[in-house]
Amino acid sequence: MKRKERAAGILERLVAEYPKPRCALVHRSAFQLLAATILSAQCTDERVNRVTPALFRRYPNPKAMATADLDELRDLIRSTGFFRNKSKSLLGAAGRIVEAYRGRVPDTMEELLTLPGVARKTANVVLGTWFGKNEGVVVDTHVGRLSRRMGLTRETDPVKVERGLMKLFPREEWTDLSHRLILHGRAVCTARAPACDHCVVGAALCPSYEPETGPAPGKGRRKAAVRKRR
Repeated sequence: MKRKERAAGILERLVAEYPKPRCALVHRSAFQLLAATILSAQCTDERVNRVTPALFRRYPNPKAMATADLDELRDLIRSTGFFRNKSKSLLGAAGRIVEAYRGRVPDTMEELLTLPGVARKTANVVLGTWFGKNEGVVVDTHVGRLSRRMGLTRETDPVKVERGLMKLFPREEWTDLSHRLILHGRAVCTARAPACDHCVVGAALCPSYEPETGPAPGKGRRKAAVRKRR
């Protein structure tokens, strides 16, 4: 089966399984989404959502965060990990938004990439989720893992994975595709123990599909992990 055909079939099944996907990061503005996405690097969305209520009460907008006390900011985000670098990114991004964009988060890829701590992944999240602009595909660990398992790419570099997915899927699906793959990666196609028998994609479309019973030689450990997980 060609990749384009596989992609169409996978998309159809994921749409049926996750008809109304949405970003897991809780936010009420473009700036809050930007800040939460910066914090989500090497951290779970669940943890970020525990941290941001207090963070946004203290610094609700770019102007407030741009003048934040660095030590106080670090303490508020410490549990998300890499808090020193993240605090610098938050301060830098907020300051840039205030100085260059009159306090408003820019809505183009080119402008977003001028913000400290913002790369394509973060920019894609903000553009797609808040502004409704499909400029690219968010490639996190889930999206990269599922794309390889499902035979959509062989690449490991996120930028190359994104380029491949953009060629395979309709532009209007790019943002929701990411959300659906992330949801599926968390619930079913997990990193340690993919539950293939419960996957809507199935053997016909996924070259990595393995039934729980009768594993191929050398793959018993993976299926045992699935049974243990249940």
